Amino acid sequence: MARIVHAHLPTLKKTASYYVMHIVVAAAVAYAVTGNLWMAFTLSLLEPTVQAVAFFFHEKAWERRAVVA
Repeated sequence: MARIVHAHLPTLKKTASYYVMHIVVAAAVAYAVTGNLWMAFTLSLLEPTVQAVAFFFHEKAWERRAVVA
């Protein structure tokens, strides 16, 4: 596991910073729409978590594409 983390550290750091930013934006939007703080926090954690995982694999696909091109 440590080898995988080390090999992908720049992408993992970028993913983590994107995740935090996304949670803040999602919480603000969810609160503006629902007016419910609990719902806003729930939505802001669920959706960005799924997006962060998708983002990591998206970045890896683009890196592979760059190598082939």
